[in-house]
Amino acid sequence: VPLVESGGGLVQPGGSLKLSCAASGFTFSNVALSWLRQGPGKGRERVSCVENDGRRVTYADSVKGRFTIFRDDAKNTVFLQMNSLKAEDTAVYYCAADGPPFIVGGLQPRAYEYWGQGTQVTVSS
Repeated sequence: VPLVESGGGLVQPGGSLKLSCAASGFTFSNVALSWLRQGPGKGRERVSCVENDGRRVTYADSVKGRFTIFRDDAKNTVFLQMNSLKAEDTAVYYCAADGPPFIVGGLQPRAYEYWGQGTQVTVSS
């Protein structure tokens, strides 16, 4: 499995969680990494992306100011720090990776090459 997520769980509204996604089997530093989520009865939403340079990051409006994406190329891992969680953040969170050439950027529909299995985040009191 090229990407393995962890860190999901049950948290109260206003709480925080940090998701991790560990990669293997490909050149991690070459790829852009994205977090997507799918809530109950909803379509898949692109949440955040960090480009292969580690500097350019993009967030969906729904999470801007609350979530932070960052990557550690030495550990082949991408993280999603989620603060001020809301009930509507409840979803299965997936990480995905795509490599060059980067036809599109940010949260546009990307040609993801690798996917994780997902980790459940539930925000409830």
